[in-house]
Amino acid sequence: MQNTRLNSLFDGSVSELRQSLRNPWRRISVLVISFLLGNFVGTSITTIAGQNANLDVMVAAVLIVSTELYSYFFYRIHNKTKRSLLAQGINSFKIGMIYNLFVLAFTLGS
Repeated sequence: MQNTRLNSLFDGSVSELRQSLRNPWRRISVLVISFLLGNFVGTSITTIAGQNANLDVMVAAVLIVSTELYSYFFYRIHNKTKRSLLAQGINSFKIGMIYNLFVLAFTLGS
């Protein structure tokens, strides 16, 4: 790829972002934000699927299959000592979503 001004600007900003995310407090804040975003998405999915009562089983099946596949890849295949921030963020998102689904199930008494 050619070394254009836009390309060098993009590379510089990505390297600055990587450098700033090496700070442990910033990594933890990114993981907490992804957990809370997963919590919000869990609420959104249940309310949207609950409006159209036809898709409840299908949405639940898709959520279970996707979370189990990601858990398999995250806990079995990846190196346990060195996980990327993206993989940890997706895992935190998944945990927040599952947590919210359990809380809503206990709230509804089902």
